Amino acid sequence: MLSTKGNEESIRLGVILIGRKRPGFDQEWNRVMTASCLGLLEQIGYTVVRSEAPVVDEQTTAAALDKIQEARCEALLMLQPSMAHGQLALTVAQRWSDPVILWATPERPGDGKVSSCSLVGQHLWASSLRQAGRPFEFVYGDPADAAVREDLKQAVTLARAANRLRHSRVGLVGTHAPGFIDLAAEPFLLRRALGVQLYPFSLPQFIERVREMPDDAVRKDIQKVQDLQLPMRDVVVEDLAMNSRCYLAMRELMEEEKLDALAVQCWPELPNMLGQWPYLAVSRLSTEGRAVAIEGDVDGALTGLISLLLGAGAGFLTDWLEHDQNTIFFWHPGMAPMDMCDGPGREGAPTLAAHFNIVKPLVVDGKIRTQEPVTVLRLWRCDNRYHMTAMEGRTIEPRRKLSGNTALVEIAEGDVPERFNRLLHAGMPHHVTVSFGKHREALRRLAGSLGLQWWD
Repeated sequence: MLSTKGNEESIRLGVILIGRKRPGFDQEWNRVMTASCLGLLEQIGYTVVRSEAPVVDEQTTAAALDKIQEARCEALLMLQPSMAHGQLALTVAQRWSDPVILWATPERPGDGKVSSCSLVGQHLWASSLRQAGRPFEFVYGDPADAAVREDLKQAVTLARAANRLRHSRVGLVGTHAPGFIDLAAEPFLLRRALGVQLYPFSLPQFIERVREMPDDAVRKDIQKVQDLQLPMRDVVVEDLAMNSRCYLAMRELMEEEKLDALAVQCWPELPNMLGQWPYLAVSRLSTEGRAVAIEGDVDGALTGLISLLLGAGAGFLTDWLEHDQNTIFFWHPGMAPMDMCDGPGREGAPTLAAHFNIVKPLVVDGKIRTQEPVTVLRLWRCDNRYHMTAMEGRTIEPRRKLSGNTALVEIAEGDVPERFNRLLHAGMPHHVTVSFGKHREALRRLAGSLGLQWWD
């Protein structure tokens, strides 16, 4: 299972400095820029793996890449402070399939001559990589510039996200919910398009795992839930045991099988066979930073994983319930991350309750916090390829109350009915994910790196 921590200290970054066999340009300025760039990487806190000397030909480039791959680096940064051999771009393209980060540094100011041609060199590399069908991220500027620092961090985050997604494993317990055929998973398309491996699991065997969780572990977990001091409505303390069993079973399955995301067929089987909905368990797991989806929505689970990889949390997987020209009202029956809901003591704070429809425990009612910037995103398959969309907005006070989890989002650019119509014709499923923060541009760039069809 991949760690989705966003802190830079957890990122293993491969760095290759491209040198020159023949003297040329201002090599003193090259050394200044190299030292400054490496210094910034150290300040940010990346775990840097690099060759001791600059690469200058096929052999030294291959050796540097071998070292970086042996260290299991999650992103690759190419530094070219002086224009160097463009042919090496194809060497890298042959041996590194994930996005490459190209960092071009500025010319020495005010000396009356060209000092480095760094931007020209990286432009050459970018063009070659694109024509070779290899994705890349591009950063340009002085490492002393705060804006460049942020550009670099985002480029590394995106390259790492693409790398991790291509090596991820998603589990599916059972299948999609009855009739929800738009959520059906296709394992070979997942593998071809995203590199993701799908691991199917038997629903009856999962139910047996839930029932056989050790009583001692269940008692300890019940105490953890009680320590949260969540209000209860139409449920009692005795209802906690089965949801603790569901929580422990899902967590154990993800750890045992090294799953990065999990989708569970939750209805109608689980409330009928276990006597409960597993939504408190799902809410707890997503609050802890695990991508878990209900109703067998595999691509929804991967959407949550992408949100996590960009540092936005697992997000709230939800139905698009209704809309007008400028707003969308989102609702789902009580399984959003608790840290996305109103805080304790407020009317919309997380409350343990019974499901509104099949009236059984245990859901987490709660309103998503208002006046928060959000991104509405979705990954899905259609026409034998993968697609992605994202739009930004902010949460505002809902106009009416519903049980479950709700969020009224005012979309930044409006025109919601037209957007909805375009997405319907693109085959987007009825679930989307709402995550805190503004991530549309990062998602658009990630979609480009992964070769996905992007929809505005």
